[in-house]
Amino acid sequence: MISGKIRRIGVLTGGGDCPGLNAVIRAVVKTAINEYRLSVVGFIDGFGGLIQNKACELTVKDVIGILPRGGTILGTTNRDNPFHYSMVIDGQRVFRDVSDRVVENIQIHGIDALIVIGGDGSLNIGSELYEKMNVKVVGVPKTIDNDLSATDQTFGFDTALNTATEAIDKLHTTAESHHRVMVLEVMGRYAGWIALQSGIAGGADVILIPEIPFTIDNVCSKIYERFSSGKKFSIVVVAEGAKPVGGQMVVQRMVENSFEPVRLGGIGNEVAKNIEDITGMEARVTVLGHLQRGGTPTPFDRILATRYGAGAVNLVMSGEFGKMVCLHTPNIKSVPLADAVGEIKLVPVDGDLVRTARQVGISFGD
Repeated sequence: MISGKIRRIGVLTGGGDCPGLNAVIRAVVKTAINEYRLSVVGFIDGFGGLIQNKACELTVKDVIGILPRGGTILGTTNRDNPFHYSMVIDGQRVFRDVSDRVVENIQIHGIDALIVIGGDGSLNIGSELYEKMNVKVVGVPKTIDNDLSATDQTFGFDTALNTATEAIDKLHTTAESHHRVMVLEVMGRYAGWIALQSGIAGGADVILIPEIPFTIDNVCSKIYERFSSGKKFSIVVVAEGAKPVGGQMVVQRMVENSFEPVRLGGIGNEVAKNIEDITGMEARVTVLGHLQRGGTPTPFDRILATRYGAGAVNLVMSGEFGKMVCLHTPNIKSVPLADAVGEIKLVPVDGDLVRTARQVGISFGD
């Protein structure tokens, strides 16, 4: 134990926001202060706050009432990588390694350890700070995509899943009333967890995910099959990273200096247009987008985020730096940060979830 050497910790939220971030911050602050008598500093707007020295003291009073709030009281950004920081010099945009500035600001605030709450981009930066700059870092896994391989589940996913399922429930009634095909595009990047689980929970007829390339003819075959049996509407759930056989993911745009430079989006419109062209049925598209990131976290996410926050402080006080808290059901464990960001967790195409979906009549367009 090295608890005697830790007096003051820092915390930041990086990458895209998601429900449950405030629950983690609250747990970090309350555990640090109540259990270990530490002081806590929050950095504003992710790694940008570390680079630009924007910080605030966090007390128990500051986290009152934030447990059910979405977003993050500290702010966040998916830019500002200190090892590849964008700046303008003599009218030209250049990139510089400003990690020394990060270490200096950590020292200015007297911080003994840093808790990084984020997805693979933020945690990769945290891992680099630990490996290259000897910063005592502990990570907390956050992403609605649920695509971090080192943990059973990330907080934020359950809330996003609930939002998508509720959308499917509502689309059912309007689809049936107008005899339409309703296409719902959901987030997930390169993994199909949100699409798959919301599709099963919402009773979708077709689910298209990145892990299983589809053909539009097979999608339309399912729609024809339903129509011929008297069901004049269909629900198609499409993950933003889904792609046709032999085709590519649809890229909405590229973003310079971002943790996620490739912004996916638009596959839902392509699928709907093709369905209309082939079947002659009306198809409408709903893109959930950032609705999946907002709102009140579910009880599951609040509890998991609280366990992660407390667990992260416990790791700090145990001297287990360069690690990330994770859920190995039913317990909170830890894994090396380098392992946590090394591989994306994809949907197993021959796993139980996909097999179950097929058995209840859902098509994957393959």
